[in-house]
Amino acid sequence: MSRNKPKTRVKTARGRKNASTRWLQRQLNDPYVSEAQRLGYRSRAAFKLIEIDEKLDLLKPGKRIVDLGAAPGGWSQIAGQRGAAKIVALDLLEMDELPDVTFLQMDFMDDDAPDRLRGALGGPADLVLSDMSPNTTGHKQTDHLKIMVLVEAAYEFACEILNPGGIFLAKVFQGGAERDLLARMKRDFTKVRHIKPPASRSDSAEQYVVAEGFRAHTQ
Repeated sequence: MSRNKPKTRVKTARGRKNASTRWLQRQLNDPYVSEAQRLGYRSRAAFKLIEIDEKLDLLKPGKRIVDLGAAPGGWSQIAGQRGAAKIVALDLLEMDELPDVTFLQMDFMDDDAPDRLRGALGGPADLVLSDMSPNTTGHKQTDHLKIMVLVEAAYEFACEILNPGGIFLAKVFQGGAERDLLARMKRDFTKVRHIKPPASRSDSAEQYVVAEGFRAHTQ
């Protein structure tokens, strides 16, 4: 993917915060953003899943996949293109329809969420995806704690709905999963590792934890 086009500079408009101006300038100069638009992807995040899958081969055809925090749908879109048998996407926000994707507008932490999910999926999941992240504050320790709350909740949910041998993929911040959660993952899965796909911005603290080979008897 070419990165050599001239950079676009954005003037700080009256009433626009410097942070907003920097975000807009970064978007305008991001080759993944323009490529996502060209290919019709819902978001640039689609490339993160593509790159992870190209390295780890997670999205095998015929899998039943759950996409937590799915809106606007970039990851569900890629999972569908790669031959998933069934995809259920969950989010508190609305999401436009995608072919062969069942969308549930709900909180995955609700008590009835696992049962509703299994009903929509037609059984347990083979792969649980989570690209969720909280609103950041800019304070490293606070942001790390906030995303770990989400990751731990997503992990608990995944352990309720995964098939034996299933996979959990979730966004974390650098520093990885907290020690206790990482230790539990290593007990509950046969392989756990971290990965930072090229589409994750170099100045971002995000990376992903991948847990493969779910040992269902440890629930």
